[in-house]
Amino acid sequence: MHTKLVELNKIKVGAVSYLNTKPLLHGIRLSDGLLKRIELIEDYPAKIAAGLLNNEIDVGLVPVAVIPKLKTYHIVTDFCIGTEGEVASVALFSEVPINEVQTVMLDYQSRTSVNLAKVLLKNYWKKEVVFEEAQPDFRSKISGTVAAIVIGDRALEQRKMSKYVYDLGLAWKDYTGLPFVFAAWVANKELPEDFLDAFNRANGFGVQHMDAVLQETNYGMYDLKKYYTENISYELTDKKKQALKLFLNLIEKV
Repeated sequence: MHTKLVELNKIKVGAVSYLNTKPLLHGIRLSDGLLKRIELIEDYPAKIAAGLLNNEIDVGLVPVAVIPKLKTYHIVTDFCIGTEGEVASVALFSEVPINEVQTVMLDYQSRTSVNLAKVLLKNYWKKEVVFEEAQPDFRSKISGTVAAIVIGDRALEQRKMSKYVYDLGLAWKDYTGLPFVFAAWVANKELPEDFLDAFNRANGFGVQHMDAVLQETNYGMYDLKKYYTENISYELTDKKKQALKLFLNLIEKV
């Protein structure tokens, strides 16, 4: 009975099962103390966001576009999935230049990337297109004037396949002069301070020990050292918070 009660009281933590989360999860997986206190759930971003909205998890590494939909939210930890420019794993892929694109299929795995694409197409590229919700096999349909927003590990693969690659992190930086936050650790309730402190330190451990993360990750489609140290920027800085505020304001108008 006592063991069951402890299990029920575990903090449910949702995380994205992409390569870019491995540094943040590295320290968590190595912390026996934390692992005893949490139930770790991994899925693609939109699923983790839905879990937070439906109170199925307590804290999640979620696409930031979900924040306005939460009744109560707390951004926790000093870390995020962000970029200072070229992110590599979030892009618009096409077989024609962007001015010739007519239709854009939207990756179902993340609302932030979809909203970022809409903001950039409207304000940066100043291009009107028809948006289509993508199905799981949508990458095979990128052809002619039909383009797609692809995110995550599949985007790293798609870079080798598509003629035109428009990196959304780079476009945002060119448009605003700011970095970008794709996902942050967000809680839908107050969590114990001692847990948040340990959780923050565990996140930082992986970021500070990137060589160890690289040693345990085998991936041949892209240079992971470049990805983890140049494309992805993990610290949630004041500039990134400024960018996040701007982005949440802009998505209300698309």
